[in-house]
Amino acid sequence: MKKIFLTAFLILASLQLSSQDLLDILELEAPVTENIVSATFKGTRIVNGHSIENRKNAELEFIISHRFGRVNTGFEELFGLDQANIRFALEYGLTDDLTAGLGRSSFEKTYDGYLKYRLLKQKTGANAFPFAVSLFGSIAAKSQKAIAGNERTFAESLFYVGQVLIAKKVNSSLSIQVTPTYVHRNLATIAADPHDIFALGFGTRVKLSKRVSLNAEYYQQFQKLTSINARNSLAFGVDIETGGHVFQIILSNAITMVEKSFITETTGNFFGGDIHLGFNLSRTF
Repeated sequence: MKKIFLTAFLILASLQLSSQDLLDILELEAPVTENIVSATFKGTRIVNGHSIENRKNAELEFIISHRFGRVNTGFEELFGLDQANIRFALEYGLTDDLTAGLGRSSFEKTYDGYLKYRLLKQKTGANAFPFAVSLFGSIAAKSQKAIAGNERTFAESLFYVGQVLIAKKVNSSLSIQVTPTYVHRNLATIAADPHDIFALGFGTRVKLSKRVSLNAEYYQQFQKLTSINARNSLAFGVDIETGGHVFQIILSNAITMVEKSFITETTGNFFGGDIHLGFNLSRTF
């Protein structure tokens, strides 16, 4: 009888060890799953500035941006509706992580182009990473004719912007972004104006419903142009998603929509009534 019990014990122990070895092997061979966080923002813009979002590979987006004049100009100017600044742009996904864009603004007849590259992705699960990082670079050229006596070369009409977009989707309803920014202008209006300006952008998105969100954006400059009494850019927007469209209704103290302009050349006092009503409308193909 002892021999039977001993034999049964040895068989069970052997089966247990074999089962544990098999589980260890399966765990090693099982694929490591990681979840990439998506839809941190609704579109490629928070309000005026870029968000962490990119166009997908081979995806083309057409954007119309419009800003009216200042609301406090009164009824004579129909509270700014008689004035307007407009920008048309095309953005294309070269890959899922690299987007290129071209645009033209009526303000100073400016042409601009940019590249945005997704460097790091926010992830959950295995190999989790707490935030996303993208790199942004743009060149803008002012084509408006110079006043006689103040002619400039093509090189003197160029502006450069570099940004690091650092964003986190805190939960399904809240996203935040911090944007260290560098702006360089080849030609300064007066000697007191800096050629290089550093700024720090802050942006957030609060989801109100499945298709509607409230956005806010602020850029703090660490050097400012003195020739135009420059102020920091502040903007609020409501994003409304309708199928292939994202429609943004905007209130901002900036009338311009190119980085070098709204970050460093804004002159309006938002809390003094220098508010521009505007919108961004995008269509994806």
